[in-house]
Amino acid sequence: MRRLILLPLCAALPLHAATYQVGPTRTYHTLNALFAAVDVGADDVIEVDGNATYAGGVIVPEDAQGADGHPLVIRGVRVNGHRPVISGSTNTVEFRQSDHLVFEGFEVTGGTSRCILQGAHDVTVRDSVIHGCAGHGILSTDEFSGSFTLEYSEIYDAGSGSTRHPLYIQSDEITHPGSLFRMQYCYVHDGNGGNLLKDRHERSQIYYNWFEDAAYHELELIGPDEGTQQPGWTVDLVREDQDVVGNVIVHGNPGFDSVIRVGGDGSGQSRGRARFANNTILVTSGHDVTVFRIFDGIQAVEAHNNVLYATAGGTIRVERTVEAAWANGRQVGGSNNWIPTGATFVPAEWTGTHSGTNPGLANVASFDLTPTAAGALHDAGNPAPQPIPGYAVAGALFPPHYQPTRALLPVGGAHVRAVDGTIDIGAIELAGDAIFANGFD
Repeated sequence: MRRLILLPLCAALPLHAATYQVGPTRTYHTLNALFAAVDVGADDVIEVDGNATYAGGVIVPEDAQGADGHPLVIRGVRVNGHRPVISGSTNTVEFRQSDHLVFEGFEVTGGTSRCILQGAHDVTVRDSVIHGCAGHGILSTDEFSGSFTLEYSEIYDAGSGSTRHPLYIQSDEITHPGSLFRMQYCYVHDGNGGNLLKDRHERSQIYYNWFEDAAYHELELIGPDEGTQQPGWTVDLVREDQDVVGNVIVHGNPGFDSVIRVGGDGSGQSRGRARFANNTILVTSGHDVTVFRIFDGIQAVEAHNNVLYATAGGTIRVERTVEAAWANGRQVGGSNNWIPTGATFVPAEWTGTHSGTNPGLANVASFDLTPTAAGALHDAGNPAPQPIPGYAVAGALFPPHYQPTRALLPVGGAHVRAVDGTIDIGAIELAGDAIFANGFD
């Protein structure tokens, strides 16, 4: 039985944390067997042996949870360089109100509906590979989901049709108000359906990721699903805001003509603020494409130091607003973005816009997106971008401190963005660590 000690302010924490081992040769062969036998909790660590495959249908139950600042850690331990693989079932892994949880070091695959079903608060998924998901890669639940951090992970070969997505993230604003979704240092690519990231979370910070090739939008940043509100819920409880900084976003599907949708999707609208800073957005489809599709209820959209570049022909339409429902009249701002000559529907509110036929990237064909010294992006950013007066995104990040890469990074292995002189436009800095193509082509 777990012993407790009373600390000042009546904080109750475990006197001794325990480490449990799961594996083919261990006392507990599966996670579910451990959860059925042992009362695990705050500061405990569960180590799962790698170089082995475990059956899906893993449920981290409500009574297997940590405490604020003292998570329960479930860690895959590599054996002969191989992660533990959890494979199959309807939901391969489910977090069922198992709050204050860290899940790291796994390969999760084969869920016929979801590879990970996230229904808990204060959860971190890191250092994991999620793929081969016939439906959603990660799906947050309408109820009980709260703050969620996704980092140093790769998600690919997931999604189906128009309603199942590699990442479908949301939060329960009744049970866990004020929750935050933080996504950083991830590589999300080759979606089989839906949007690479469909985000209905209350607050989102999307930093230093590489998104490439969705079936539909690479990013869809919207509001809660008004069609599935629970009895007694109030629609549009809070304004949902998103801060999108330092990402590479590549759109290559010639069958779909929009990269990012903000505001709503016809079923839920944010009526919030979306901010984009120092992102590199490439359109490789060879077709005419809209970058910012502003849809349904939205309050403000701002963009600073972004590259919008069509690499294989076609015209970039910067914004589409015919479907927008501005909460307080049109509120758009931006500065020092680079767009191709001939781009259309450029916001009149943007200042210091750069344009040309080529932004000057080292080698687009091999996805080395480092600005060249003589190119238009080098030292051309706004070093102090200002928000739209009265419409700032709380906690907005600037300057970006790291850079994305086209690969699964080891934990702590993000490339530092080192600025010499004025900040460069885009997600990559000439003075920063070299970024070259890795992983999947």
